[in-house]
Amino acid sequence: MGGGRLRLRAIDVVATALCAALYAALGYLAWLGIVCPAVGVVRFWPVVVVPAVFATLFGPLVGGLGAAIGIFVSDMLIHGDALLSLTAGVPANFLGFYTLGKLSRSGLGPSEKAILRALGLAIPPLITAVLCAYGLLPLMVGLIFALACLISYGCLYVAIKMAPDWEDYQTGSVIGLLVGSIWIGIFVWLYSQFFVLPKVVGGGFRLPFYAAGIWMVWTFSTEIPFLVILGPPILEACSRAFPNLFRGRGR
Repeated sequence: MGGGRLRLRAIDVVATALCAALYAALGYLAWLGIVCPAVGVVRFWPVVVVPAVFATLFGPLVGGLGAAIGIFVSDMLIHGDALLSLTAGVPANFLGFYTLGKLSRSGLGPSEKAILRALGLAIPPLITAVLCAYGLLPLMVGLIFALACLISYGCLYVAIKMAPDWEDYQTGSVIGLLVGSIWIGIFVWLYSQFFVLPKVVGGGFRLPFYAAGIWMVWTFSTEIPFLVILGPPILEACSRAFPNLFRGRGR
């Protein structure tokens, strides 16, 4: 699949299937607590790096489809609510990792990438601060969210300085995850207006609208550390072992 063509070659079909299988399997293991660290009530999600790497190496359609299929399979194993998965998880993962893949090979200028990252990184802490200020989010949870974001921002700054070749990936990670997190927040809230949410994802019926902000911040702050920290070294190793895979490098 070329940068702007929405079609898959044989190798991309294989890569999509592999991405989906890894994402589904590791996602289920993460839910079991095997590969998923937790701090208090906050469960982090390191497996998010899987479709991010595939989106960067093989293109946005591979990463987006692999993530969408993988999350659907793991959702069926975890909560079994197909409608919730198809309205929230599947499109959020497709849009988020498709966006990541597109921006990872976009060729934007340094100032454009810096502006995108700054805007993307400012939104979750701002929402967290508003939620905490109005007593809508427990202070401890808000502090964990904020700490995760701050650590990731520091790692992002260091990573870009040390590995500027992956600056496009880092920009794509911020904006792609933001897109997916916003979709998750809005559509989980919207789903709750008509159906009871599964207990394994928190439960609830007709949640207030601010719950969308909580879900959005939760998703972003518990996934961005792993995109920022794990992505570049994995991509660097892949690009050195299989230099033909990353076709956008050196632009």
